Amino acid sequence: MAETSPTLKPVATKFSKETYLYWYELMQLIRQFELMAEEKYKMEGKIRGFFHAYIGQEAIAAGCMTATRPEDGFITAYRDHGLAIAKGVNVNSCMAELYGKATGCAKGKGGSMHFFGKEVGFWGGHGIVGAQIGTGAGLAFAEQYRGTDNVILCFFGDGAARQGILHETFNLAMLWKLPVIFICENNNYAMGTSVERTSNVIDIYKLADSYEMPGDTVNGMSAEAVHEAVSRAVKRAREKGGPTLLEMKTYRYKGHSISDPQKYRSKEEVDEYKGQDPIQQVRTTILSNGFAKEEDLKAIDDRIDGIVAESVKFAEESPWPDDNEVLKDVYVDKNYPFIVD
Repeated sequence: MAETSPTLKPVATKFSKETYLYWYELMQLIRQFELMAEEKYKMEGKIRGFFHAYIGQEAIAAGCMTATRPEDGFITAYRDHGLAIAKGVNVNSCMAELYGKATGCAKGKGGSMHFFGKEVGFWGGHGIVGAQIGTGAGLAFAEQYRGTDNVILCFFGDGAARQGILHETFNLAMLWKLPVIFICENNNYAMGTSVERTSNVIDIYKLADSYEMPGDTVNGMSAEAVHEAVSRAVKRAREKGGPTLLEMKTYRYKGHSISDPQKYRSKEEVDEYKGQDPIQQVRTTILSNGFAKEEDLKAIDDRIDGIVAESVKFAEESPWPDDNEVLKDVYVDKNYPFIVD
């Protein structure tokens, strides 16, 4: 990690020392987890199948966490590791899931694209493009039906914004004033195809206008900007004002998936966005304002390295699923009682 100049001047901020240190630790945990998992995949072959890294998009997870309550739910697409870890899915179980082990958060059956954590309100990564948009609205309907003031954050990519389910869901969500925040993590490319090549509407937040839904564009490389935008949307939803569409302008430093050669973008473009690195921005603010010293952040980094190393050890020592597990959790048992509480 690059050294920070000791001559940095304080940066005006309305967020607390505790918030910045939380953001820094969370974003570092997500990034180091992803980097370690990538190493185990590419260098050692211990992780297989699909793998979509969240590196570069960490500010979205961080800002959303400080703008919501533990009771609020998250649901997302298959680039799900970062949001799962942010929401509180155990890091050991996340790494074990990548390894396909029985101790994984989806019993080793879901892999990279299908992390899950019901106990912390993480309602999964979903492999079918756009499928989580309708499911997210359904989760919000359940909260409304139960009479809670909880909200659901439904994440999807710019590619999923082209799916028909988005329009059907937006219509019903506005009609019923569902407490759902639709968050488009616009990292510029649907796989390898830019937004400009797939739609006449390149400002995705404007899709909300057709349904008279509040919409806004947000700097997704800034934890501060994400927090503020999500806070406004959450407040509206809790007060029965209905959904909001937030287009988070972000960037993934890695390819669409781990096998992506990334021939559709230049090194200069990637480097430009790395210059806006969300972790470095938070780190600079912490040091500039005297919230912590270099050695304090080094201690956080070391602790995170230990957590990630322990997750690898846990995954490698965990058992494989038993053969008799292969058909479990596929269909609902016909004798299972259907209960609505």
